Amino acid sequence: MNEQYLIDSLKTNVETIALVGASPKTHRDSYRVMQLLQQWGKRVIPVNPRAAGTEILGETVVADLADLPVAVDMVDVFLNSEAAAAVVDQVVQLEIPAVWLQIGVMPISAAERAEAAGVQVVMNRCPAIEWR
Repeated sequence: MNEQYLIDSLKTNVETIALVGASPKTHRDSYRVMQLLQQWGKRVIPVNPRAAGTEILGETVVADLADLPVAVDMVDVFLNSEAAAAVVDQVVQLEIPAVWLQIGVMPISAAERAEAAGVQVVMNRCPAIEWR
């Protein structure tokens, strides 16, 4: 699938997003991206084991993707490539339809495994930039 077509499709069809690596710190990129996604009408559930049980931007933080209270359409990953690989594998295991890996996050072999399993993968991009 053409990458721009995939990005446009996700922008249109994704309603609920899990944001892995969400930070309660307002100066962090993950916080600002979560805020923008919410402003654009998306529900964003923060995932961060160190902040689990607290709230970020009105949503309760969960520790892990397995703890999500609702099904999500996409996972947005704010972790380094090594840590992101495990998240991508979990996306496959949980049969989440799409994963978005932020700028600089490129776990190539995990992304290939996800695509082979039918997961839509966007890598090395930011929805806050692409969806404007």
